[in-house]
Amino acid sequence: MRLILYSKPGCHLCEGLQEKLEQIQNLSFELEIRDITTREDWFAAYEYEVPVLYLSNHRGAEEKALPRPSPRASVQQLEQMLRKYLAN
Repeated sequence: MRLILYSKPGCHLCEGLQEKLEQIQNLSFELEIRDITTREDWFAAYEYEVPVLYLSNHRGAEEKALPRPSPRASVQQLEQMLRKYLAN
């Protein structure tokens, strides 16, 4: 499983979510960070939306948007949310 985090430099919400995702130890996933300032299409789509989290299958053929977790969510709550989406 791969998680894709659309982010931009200086975004505190993005940095906080990335830190929490990196602390999850009981789930196996690859975390890909996509800086929206590097591509015009990403910037246009997510300029006011970051952080945006997607779940991707390993082939990358299908990406599914996940609801934005609360900035107050703990690492454990974030892990529980991800488990729910992995089960589907």
